Amino acid sequence: RLGELLVDHQEDLATLVTIEAGKISSEALGEVQEMIDVCQFAVGLSRQLYGRTIASERPGHRLMETWHPLGVAGVITAFNFPVAVWAWNTAVALVCGDAVVWKPSEKTPLTALAVQAIFDRVAADFDDAPDGLNAVLLGSQELGRMLADHARVAIVSATGSTAMGGDVSRRVAQRFGRCILELSGNNAAIVTPAADLDLAVRAILFAAVGTTGQRCTTLRRAIAHSKIADDLVDRLKKVYDHVPIGNPLDEGILLGPLIDQRAYAAMESALQQARKEGSQVFGGGRESGSDAWKGYMRRSTNTVNFSRDLPLAQGIRFDAVA
Repeated sequence: RLGELLVDHQEDLATLVTIEAGKISSEALGEVQEMIDVCQFAVGLSRQLYGRTIASERPGHRLMETWHPLGVAGVITAFNFPVAVWAWNTAVALVCGDAVVWKPSEKTPLTALAVQAIFDRVAADFDDAPDGLNAVLLGSQELGRMLADHARVAIVSATGSTAMGGDVSRRVAQRFGRCILELSGNNAAIVTPAADLDLAVRAILFAAVGTTGQRCTTLRRAIAHSKIADDLVDRLKKVYDHVPIGNPLDEGILLGPLIDQRAYAAMESALQQARKEGSQVFGGGRESGSDAWKGYMRRSTNTVNFSRDLPLAQGIRFDAVA
């Protein structure tokens, strides 16, 4: 039923994701679709909560293994997927019989409140659904630490930085709780002389600029063979020069703003560090945005660092940000 109601409100919820997180409309719609899909997936899983049956030494008896709900599941989500990650965890927790306490990123509280409102409408249709089956906690990182420390939160699922994951896991481990972590990535592409460069450029661009480069699956490094490195860089410079940047609500925009001023400052610091290390920086310059959308946007930028440490290869590092 939750999945069905999400279908009814998919466009509205996706628009709110775009407004609050800065995702382009197609990405935001895709994120809400993931919520719908995982609801359907969890319904299927609810018929597969198997337990073993075991032979007994007592004549006429069998032993049966039964799984029980853990109790309360804490879910800590990040700004870059403000609603999908909650659904991934919560849909499965609910079919297992667990209640959920959700601590969304302090940068995206509105989407969490909207999802909670949809959830409450669904829960109201069921007389036996207890109050507080899914609860939202809005606030700073301290609330996340409280969830991790609380003895009655049997399992904590946390998505975010590796620093956050380390803090949460240590706190949960101290009380012998359980933990699920989905943390930062550092993905790379390796481009060989036999590669289709047109395909490689499209793949690198898509992997690097999606969600404005602010997700764990973002491409952060490309390692290219010396035979094709210069050609690859030239091709990437051309496509980066034509990336549509602006209001993520507008049709045809590929790249919206960074989440906030802090993210923009971190990006600027990274580019300065790259220059100090001898890298070449192509592109850049802050985008002012339209009158209707003033965000932390920067012209598409990539850095190139030619490394001689690898035999027959040149390392190319791309900071694909805007």
